Amino acid sequence: MPYNFKLINAGYPAAINDANFEEIALALFNYQYDNNDLYRQFVQALKIEPRTVTAIEKIPFLPISFFRTHKIVTGEHTGTPLLFESSGTTGEATSRHYVYDVRLYEEAMLNGFREFYGTPSDYAIIGLLPSYLERKTSSLVHMANLLMEKSGHPENGFYLDEFAKLYEVLRKLEAVKQPAILLGVTFALLDFAEAYPMPLNTTIVMETGGMKGRRTEWTRTQVHEYLCAQWGLKQVHAEYGMTELLSQAYSKKDGLFKCIPSMQVLVRDMNDPLDVDVKGTGCLNIIDLANVHSCAFVATDDIGTIHDNGAFEVLGRADYSALRGCNLMVI
Repeated sequence: MPYNFKLINAGYPAAINDANFEEIALALFNYQYDNNDLYRQFVQALKIEPRTVTAIEKIPFLPISFFRTHKIVTGEHTGTPLLFESSGTTGEATSRHYVYDVRLYEEAMLNGFREFYGTPSDYAIIGLLPSYLERKTSSLVHMANLLMEKSGHPENGFYLDEFAKLYEVLRKLEAVKQPAILLGVTFALLDFAEAYPMPLNTTIVMETGGMKGRRTEWTRTQVHEYLCAQWGLKQVHAEYGMTELLSQAYSKKDGLFKCIPSMQVLVRDMNDPLDVDVKGTGCLNIIDLANVHSCAFVATDDIGTIHDNGAFEVLGRADYSALRGCNLMVI
């Protein structure tokens, strides 16, 4: 089936499913090869002929570092794009993602959220995202804003360090058994849990990762065990996303993530970046079919394990020695 990615119809992300994912991915690969000069040069540098790419494991994945050094755009566009930009330490280049069709992002995100959690209007959405709120170009803040808009609950809101106020809001929601999602960066959740232990029965706590140098690094297991102990939770949920992606993955327990329909994760060998599989342990490659106008095929710096059922866990970030293997493709 031909796909006209220049004229994506409304409902495109919603039409993606397990049965057609590979077909769409291969069509998008060819479209981006033809319409993205940088990606085409990258594929040619690897001496890969597009006609030989007949399975998603054979698609070349662009190293994520290119989003820090190049403007990644597929096709010709007019108008001013929405800019998503990563955080970075002083002097470090940040990733920049130019989003020319915000609808693709919003439809993919909302479709995925509904699949995992149902209708946003069922929840109060609370954002504890201090390090992200300080930036105007955070994709995570944009996501939380959109969920709040679709939720419409009067107690929706963002918090920096107003822990006492947040405590009272959560107590109020718990008292009336109002389901809520507390979406928070890891260090802020830990700080809040330390200052305000309480029973949370109708609140989903969803961490987004990130100590941002604010606390000693903990493993995901340590973080979840502490939050469960402080708030009487059975599980801590998690969201896996990044500036360079328009799709997300969610974990409802044990740090095991599953992708929304527009996203799939593969694993590449740490010593041979062209050796890609659908399961195993290594550096994570991501296909994001919502990334029509940038690059849908991203080789991340994350190390993880993909299990037989397709669920994956993130084990950490590759250090320099590992990245030499993971990113041998850099040109």
